[in-house]
Amino acid sequence: MGAIERNGFVFEPEYSVIEQNGAIHVYHEGKFMEEVKFTFSGKYPKLDQIEKLIDDYCNEKGI
Repeated sequence: MGAIERNGFVFEPEYSVIEQNGAIHVYHEGKFMEEVKFTFSGKYPKLDQIEKLIDDYCNEKGI
């Protein structure tokens, strides 16, 4: 799963299948802003779950 760009922000998801958790690293203009942690079930997180987390983040931050 690669990086997702929205409104000048870059969201880079990473996850651990063994631990069933992950994080989305948020960057703006190349600078690390914060990490959004999440959990999932199955072999990998679903793209819909990642996109919803990013949408929620953007709405919360007014991006």
